[in-house]
Amino acid sequence: MVQSYDVLLKRLRSQLGASGAKTSGNRLELPDPAVIWIGNKTIFRNFLEFPRLLRRDSSKLLMFLAKELATAASLDGDRAIFIGRKDPNSFAVLINRYMKQAVLCPVCNSPDTHEERVKRLQFLVCEACGAKSPIKS
Repeated sequence: MVQSYDVLLKRLRSQLGASGAKTSGNRLELPDPAVIWIGNKTIFRNFLEFPRLLRRDSSKLLMFLAKELATAASLDGDRAIFIGRKDPNSFAVLINRYMKQAVLCPVCNSPDTHEERVKRLQFLVCEACGAKSPIKS
Protein backbone atom coordinates (compact mmCIF):
# COMPACT_ATOMS: atom_id res chain seq x y z
CA MET A 1 0.00 0.00 0.00
CA VAL A 2 1.52 3.31 -1.13
CA GLN A 3 0.67 6.37 0.98
CA SER A 4 0.94 9.93 -0.18
CA TYR A 5 3.60 12.26 1.09
CA ASP A 6 1.10 14.46 2.95
CA VAL A 7 -0.32 11.49 4.87
CA LEU A 8 3.16 10.34 5.87
CA LEU A 9 4.15 13.85 6.92
CA LYS A 10 1.04 14.24 9.09
CA ARG A 11 1.70 10.87 10.71
CA LEU A 12 5.30 11.85 11.47
CA ARG A 13 4.24 15.18 13.01
CA SER A 14 1.66 13.48 15.20
CA GLN A 15 4.26 10.97 16.43
CA LEU A 16 6.78 13.72 17.23
CA GLY A 17 4.17 15.66 19.18
CA ALA A 18 5.49 18.29 21.61
CA SER A 19 9.09 17.08 21.54
CA GLY A 20 9.53 17.99 17.88
CA ALA A 21 8.00 21.44 18.30
CA LYS A 22 10.42 22.42 21.05
CA THR A 23 13.27 23.56 18.83
CA SER A 24 14.57 26.98 19.80
CA GLY A 25 16.63 27.48 16.64
CA ASN A 26 19.86 27.91 18.61
CA ARG A 27 21.57 24.65 19.49
CA LEU A 28 24.11 26.37 21.75
CA GLU A 29 22.55 26.28 25.22
CA LEU A 30 24.43 28.22 27.88
CA PRO A 31 23.92 27.50 31.59
CA ASP A 32 22.80 30.18 34.02
CA PRO A 33 25.67 32.03 35.70
CA ALA A 34 26.21 30.78 39.26
CA VAL A 35 27.10 33.96 41.17
CA ILE A 36 27.63 34.39 44.91
CA TRP A 37 28.75 37.35 46.98
CA ILE A 38 31.39 37.14 49.67
CA GLY A 39 31.91 40.48 51.33
CA ASN A 40 32.53 43.05 48.62
CA LYS A 41 33.52 40.45 46.01
CA THR A 42 31.39 38.73 43.40
CA ILE A 43 32.38 35.15 42.62
CA PHE A 44 31.30 33.71 39.29
CA ARG A 45 31.46 30.01 40.21
CA ASN A 46 30.88 28.34 36.83
CA PHE A 47 32.89 30.82 34.75
CA LEU A 48 35.07 28.28 32.91
CA GLU A 49 32.02 26.49 31.46
CA PHE A 50 31.29 29.52 29.28
CA PRO A 51 34.63 29.80 27.42
CA ARG A 52 34.60 26.03 26.95
CA LEU A 53 31.10 26.06 25.40
CA LEU A 54 31.84 29.16 23.31
CA ARG A 55 35.24 27.75 22.24
CA ARG A 56 37.05 30.94 23.18
CA ASP A 57 40.01 31.85 25.37
CA SER A 58 38.97 32.32 29.01
CA SER A 59 41.22 35.35 29.45
CA LYS A 60 39.48 37.19 26.56
CA LEU A 61 36.03 36.54 28.02
CA LEU A 62 37.24 37.58 31.49
CA MET A 63 38.74 40.78 30.07
CA PHE A 64 35.49 41.55 28.22
CA LEU A 65 33.40 41.06 31.37
CA ALA A 66 35.78 43.15 33.50
CA LYS A 67 35.79 45.95 30.96
CA GLU A 68 32.00 45.99 30.61
CA LEU A 69 31.45 45.85 34.39
CA ALA A 70 34.17 48.50 34.93
CA THR A 71 35.91 46.53 37.66
CA ALA A 72 38.97 44.42 38.33
CA ALA A 73 38.69 40.68 37.79
CA SER A 74 40.88 37.65 38.31
CA LEU A 75 40.70 33.96 37.54
CA ASP A 76 40.93 31.55 40.49
CA GLY A 77 40.79 27.94 39.32
CA ASP A 78 37.49 27.46 37.51
CA ARG A 79 35.86 30.58 38.93
CA ALA A 80 36.23 34.31 38.32
CA ILE A 81 36.38 36.91 41.08
CA PHE A 82 35.14 40.46 40.49
CA ILE A 83 35.59 43.38 42.87
CA GLY A 84 32.23 44.81 44.00
CA ARG A 85 28.74 43.33 44.18
CA LYS A 86 27.52 42.58 40.66
CA ASP A 87 24.06 41.44 39.63
CA PRO A 88 23.83 37.83 38.34
CA ASN A 89 21.57 38.96 35.48
CA SER A 90 24.23 41.35 34.24
CA PHE A 91 26.59 38.40 33.66
CA ALA A 92 23.99 36.62 31.51
CA VAL A 93 23.32 39.79 29.49
CA LEU A 94 27.03 40.46 28.95
CA ILE A 95 27.79 36.89 27.93
CA ASN A 96 24.96 37.03 25.38
CA ARG A 97 26.40 40.32 24.08
CA TYR A 98 29.87 38.74 23.82
CA MET A 99 28.35 35.80 21.99
CA LYS A 100 26.72 38.10 19.41
CA GLN A 101 29.90 40.15 18.94
CA ALA A 102 32.63 37.52 18.94
CA VAL A 103 31.10 34.05 18.54
CA LEU A 104 28.01 33.95 16.31
CA CYS A 105 28.52 34.26 12.56
CA PRO A 106 26.91 37.51 11.32
CA VAL A 107 25.92 35.80 8.05
CA CYS A 108 24.31 32.51 9.16
CA ASN A 109 24.16 32.87 13.00
CA SER A 110 26.10 29.66 13.51
CA PRO A 111 28.16 29.31 16.71
CA ASP A 112 30.71 27.17 14.83
CA THR A 113 33.33 29.88 14.39
CA HIS A 114 36.93 30.52 15.23
CA GLU A 115 39.10 33.62 15.42
CA GLU A 116 41.86 34.22 12.90
CA ARG A 117 44.48 36.93 13.10
CA VAL A 118 45.90 38.45 9.90
CA LYS A 119 48.66 40.95 10.66
CA ARG A 120 46.97 43.37 13.08
CA LEU A 121 43.39 42.55 12.14
CA GLN A 122 41.21 39.91 13.75
CA PHE A 123 38.57 37.99 11.80
CA LEU A 124 35.72 35.69 12.72
CA VAL A 125 35.75 32.70 10.37
CA CYS A 126 32.59 30.62 10.16
CA GLU A 127 33.10 26.88 9.82
CA ALA A 128 29.52 26.38 8.58
CA CYS A 129 29.22 28.90 5.72
CA GLY A 130 32.85 30.01 5.27
CA ALA A 131 32.16 33.72 5.89
CA LYS A 132 35.06 35.85 7.11
CA SER A 133 34.00 38.92 9.12
CA PRO A 134 36.11 41.48 11.01
CA ILE A 135 35.81 41.53 14.80
CA LYS A 136 35.48 44.84 16.62
CA SER A 137 38.09 45.13 19.33
